[in-house]
Amino acid sequence: MFFLYSLLYTIGFLAMLPVFLYRREKYLSGFRERFGFLSEFRKDGRPVVWIHCVSVGEANAAKSLVEAISKRYPEHRIVISTVTKTGQDVARSLFAKQADFIFYFPFDWRFTVRRALRAIRPNIVLILETEIWFNFFRETRIRGITLGIVNGRLSEASSERYRKFPKTMKRVMRYVDFVFAQSVFDAERFRELGVRKKKIKVTGNLKFDRTPEKGDDTKRAFLRERFSISEEEPLILAASTHHPEEEIILQALSEMRGRQGFKRTRLMIAPRHPERFDDVAGSIAAGGFTIARRSEALRLEDSEADVILLDSIGELKSAYPLANLVFVGGSLIPHGGQSIIEPALEKKAIVTGPHLENFAAAARRFEEADAVVRLEETPEYELPGKLASVFEELLRNGSRRIELGENAHRAAVGERGATEKTLDVLDPVFRVQSGQRKRKAAPAG
Repeated sequence: MFFLYSLLYTIGFLAMLPVFLYRREKYLSGFRERFGFLSEFRKDGRPVVWIHCVSVGEANAAKSLVEAISKRYPEHRIVISTVTKTGQDVARSLFAKQADFIFYFPFDWRFTVRRALRAIRPNIVLILETEIWFNFFRETRIRGITLGIVNGRLSEASSERYRKFPKTMKRVMRYVDFVFAQSVFDAERFRELGVRKKKIKVTGNLKFDRTPEKGDDTKRAFLRERFSISEEEPLILAASTHHPEEEIILQALSEMRGRQGFKRTRLMIAPRHPERFDDVAGSIAAGGFTIARRSEALRLEDSEADVILLDSIGELKSAYPLANLVFVGGSLIPHGGQSIIEPALEKKAIVTGPHLENFAAAARRFEEADAVVRLEETPEYELPGKLASVFEELLRNGSRRIELGENAHRAAVGERGATEKTLDVLDPVFRVQSGQRKRKAAPAG
C-alpha cells in the first residue's frame, strides 16, 4: 500500500513540476526544507513538540495553543511547520517569540520524512485540523513519536473521499495516538475513518479563542487613514474570496451604486490566495471601478477609490473592524467556505453564500443564534442581484446590523475554551515527556 501511495505521490509531483517552476515564488520557497534538509535546527536535549499548520488559517488557529504550551511547558521546545508560503509568513510573524524553529513541512516520501525527523527528533507531533500524510504518520510510529490531530476537522466532502479507501485509511489512521475534534460531527467522521473511539475527544474549535494581537490597533488605524475610510461612506468587506466570487460581488456593487442612497458605498476585497491578486485587480478595473491597492505606493486618488484591494498578508483581521458588514468568501461556490469566526469576534454582521461545509458545526450554531445571513442555493446569474438586495437591506437597517453582530459575537464567545480543554487532555502526554527527560538527566546513584 505504501509503495503504491509513494509511486502515485511521485507521479503527481512530476506532473505538477511545471506549475512549481511557473509559480516558483509560491511553490519553490523553502525547497531544501521540503526535502528534509533542516541543518539550521540545533538539538540541545530538551523535548521537542512539532506543531504542523498547513497554511494561514491553521497558523491563526494554533496561536492560542502555542502560547499556552510555551507557558505551561517551558521545558519543551516548539517547532512549527507549514506547507504554504503565506502560512510560513504568518507563522514567522505570530510565533517569533514562542517557536525555536519555523520551517516547511517535508514532502511525503519516506526519505524526506526520515531526514526531517532525524533533524528535529520530536517527542510529540501535533497536526492541525485535517492534514493526513501516509509516510509521515508511519515514520512517526516507527520512531515511537506521539502523533495527534488537534482542532480536528473533516468536512462531509473530505470524509466521503477518504471513505472510498476504507482499508487504507484504517491502516493509516491507526498510527494516530489521539484526535481532538472540533465537534461531535467531526469526531464521528474520524471514527468512520478508522480512529478508535477511545482515542477521540471533542475539545472545540481553537479559532474561537483568538485574542487581539499587539499591533492590531496600529494596523487598523493605518488602514483607515491609508484609504480614508469614514462613517459617511459605508464599507463592505469581502473576505477570503475565491474565483469567481469577486466578479459576482463587483456586479452586486455596480447594481447598488446605481440606486439612490448607495452611490458612495465602497468595497474592500481580500482574496484568499495571493497569486490571484493581479487577476482580481484586473477584474476590478474591467468592471469600471477605480482601485486602490494596499501593495502600491499611496496616491491622492486612493482616498476616493471605489474598491480597495487588500493584497497583503496578515492584515485582514485588522480590517474587519473597519467594515459595516462582512461577506465571507469560498461560500458562493462549492468550496466549503472560509471561517466566519474572526468577523464574529469583531461583532460584525456576516453574509455568506450557501456553501459552509468546511465549518458546518460553527455555521449551524450561528444560524440557530440568528448570527449570520446565509444565502440559499441560487443560480450564478441571480447571485449579484441577491447579494445587492441583502447588502442594501443591512446597510439601510443599522439596528439589524448591530443585532446580527451582537448575536455573532455572543455565539463566538460562548464557544471559547478549546485551548484549555486541549491542554487538559494533552497534559499527561507532556508530563510523560518531561518525566522521561528528568530520568535521563538524573545522575547515577
